[in-house]
Amino acid sequence: MTGLVIDNDDHRLLRESVAKIASKYGHEYYAERSRRGEHIDELWSELGQAGLLGVHLPEEYGGGGAGMSELAIVIEELAAHGMPLLITVISPAICGSILNKHGSPEMKAKWLPGIADGSLKMAFALTEPDAGSNSHNVSTTARKEGDGWVVSGGKYYISAADECDALLLVARDGDLATDERKALSLFVVPLDSPGLTLQRIDTALTSPDRQFTVFLDNVRLGPDSLIGKAGAGLRQVFAGLNPERILAAALCTGVGRYAVGKAGEYARQRQVWSTPIGAHQGIAHPLAESYIAVEMARLVMMRAAELFDADADAAEAANIAKFAAAEAGLKALDQAIQTHGGNGLSREYGLADLWFVIRLMRTAPVSREMVLNYVAQHSLRLPDSY
Repeated sequence: MTGLVIDNDDHRLLRESVAKIASKYGHEYYAERSRRGEHIDELWSELGQAGLLGVHLPEEYGGGGAGMSELAIVIEELAAHGMPLLITVISPAICGSILNKHGSPEMKAKWLPGIADGSLKMAFALTEPDAGSNSHNVSTTARKEGDGWVVSGGKYYISAADECDALLLVARDGDLATDERKALSLFVVPLDSPGLTLQRIDTALTSPDRQFTVFLDNVRLGPDSLIGKAGAGLRQVFAGLNPERILAAALCTGVGRYAVGKAGEYARQRQVWSTPIGAHQGIAHPLAESYIAVEMARLVMMRAAELFDADADAAEAANIAKFAAAEAGLKALDQAIQTHGGNGLSREYGLADLWFVIRLMRTAPVSREMVLNYVAQHSLRLPDSY
């Protein structure tokens, strides 16, 4: 299936390079590592050495000098081979983009080459139990002490924290914030910092990227830990939020492609009363609808990436892409499971164990309700609802 997204020569070669590596591992590798609580170090290392993790980062810092469109291809193609890796959205995309946009030259030189080649990983620590969608209202606080800072608080549902070298932490600036002004500051916090501990959250996800609560008890940070300007963190965070939405969409469309592809193959081969089940419209039409929805989501996802790469306002497109892709990916996976009948719940067919990962994408990194709020208020110019 070629689909509606037509790659140029560079994009086609990039997609082929990702597919060549991904096909060596495949969904069973991903699923087995997930079930055993292990990471995908070999795959990650190979992707990094091939220049695929940092394809969007500047060449001077070890990247490929391309853009979000290229990283979207990498993430989608991995997911299309049954490997929706949350860490690809977090470390290279969110953290790499924020550091590239707002980090000092010294901070970029320290972190970006390792993020690009896969030898370093960074987790994004924003969400808190009482400040989920309301990122203005984080309570984790950083206070100036000497020439550095002391940070205390907690973060919740931080993906892949245990496999990372540092956190990109969003904190309330205790010296600059007031009741009227929600000043935030961003910091790079090494994972081995005294006072920082992790507690795993037990979830139903089948993923090598696990979820954690992060506790920070008077964690001391040096002056070189601050990203950009103190108190300007909210604006700085947005350098990572549109990429996060675009690449979450790419992950979802990749799973959608994977699911529709497997269902189509099964429907062509599986016979009941000497007839392939795909000949029946009760099977064929829902799969055709799923294919249409996935392809439409792919188009808006790539359009959002193009707008971002052109330094245009990509917020509307990024939100729409994330919404459409999460809906389409989940629908495609559900229909693929239904097409397989009882086999759809068997590990052998590699579908059901992706359910909670793709279901998560309707809630994170931004909920479908918050996307609808954004479109209502910004696109339709309706009164604010919150």
